[in-house]
Amino acid sequence: MNILAIETSCDETAVALVREKNGRFFVADEYVSSQTKVHSRFGGVVPNLAAREHLKNLPILLEKIIRKNKIGPEKIDFIAATQGPGLIPALLIGTNAAKALAYAWQKPLIGVHHIAGHIYANFLTPPPSPPLTKGGNERGGIKFPILALVVSGGHTELILMKKHIDFKIIGQTLDDAAGEAFDKAAKILGLGYPGGPEIARLANTHQSSTFPLRQTSCRNSSKLNFSLPRPMIDSPNLNFSFSGLKTALLYAVRDNPKILSGYARSGKARKDKKSVAGICAEFQQAVIDVLIHKTIRAAKKHKPKTILLGGGVSANKELRRQLEIAIKKDIPSAKYSIPDTRYSLDNAAMIAAAGYFKFKLVKNKKIFRDNWKNLEADAGLELK
Repeated sequence: MNILAIETSCDETAVALVREKNGRFFVADEYVSSQTKVHSRFGGVVPNLAAREHLKNLPILLEKIIRKNKIGPEKIDFIAATQGPGLIPALLIGTNAAKALAYAWQKPLIGVHHIAGHIYANFLTPPPSPPLTKGGNERGGIKFPILALVVSGGHTELILMKKHIDFKIIGQTLDDAAGEAFDKAAKILGLGYPGGPEIARLANTHQSSTFPLRQTSCRNSSKLNFSLPRPMIDSPNLNFSFSGLKTALLYAVRDNPKILSGYARSGKARKDKKSVAGICAEFQQAVIDVLIHKTIRAAKKHKPKTILLGGGVSANKELRRQLEIAIKKDIPSAKYSIPDTRYSLDNAAMIAAAGYFKFKLVKNKKIFRDNWKNLEADAGLELK
């Protein structure tokens, strides 16, 4: 089965041609156009600007993948596109392009939930089709029930799946998502946008030097003389909150202007480089501690056979490594699956994989044939 997929939920314009064979997914071809440079000067994604870039880039990418692979209606089984959630101006560009193709080619059109895509990124086999470094394809298949931790710029959720396309959210952020917290923390420290990769890079340069900062009221959870809180880590539920962590960092910067102001104002590492790297390491570890603690608690309660990691923040090497260690220690019977890092970020191949299972499980395929006129982008689309 051949699937043409489109993803435009935020600031990545992506198309992919994915081939399914015996339940495995091979990415035959794909293109992603990043808008990071366009939005970096604004410190975040500007919705209408993102839509304008999608409108410019999507026709180019579609023409490229169609011409290169000699794609036509006779070679495509269906089209998949991100329906939501996301930025509505951006979503409209992708869904309308997909509807036009579905009408012209008279092909089924599958609307896919963006978070479902991040979960099903774990089912992709990257070209040239080797097994995943870690994950279900290498260990004989991802087995249900599945516990998925999805961590991105707009979402932080724990999702239980007893079968394909059967999602139950058992924990979610009450305010800022983890990725959003990383970006805001980077802005406080003057590190630019996107903030997550830069915080991770600086955190990795930090060894064991102590923070020359004033003690705060935060819980002392590290060997350093400065620590940030682990919000809701001891709460009885499985929800998350990262807004307070960001605020604690803001106060730390405010209370130590001599050490941090040079870096924050200029963006250049001077004598305070080690301090900033240490702060990044503590902030990153605070987020990781909460994510892992809640995931392990959820796994002990629901006893999944597989624990998946997905979303943009799943590219964070420390999160991937520490979660694996925790699962081996506390839930040794569960498989651990992470996507190839290229599929942690927004991409169209993951939309194709999720679309396949949605297409397969619906008996009345006619509804997909009519989606060229019925599918509507939905910025607040619920996962169900």
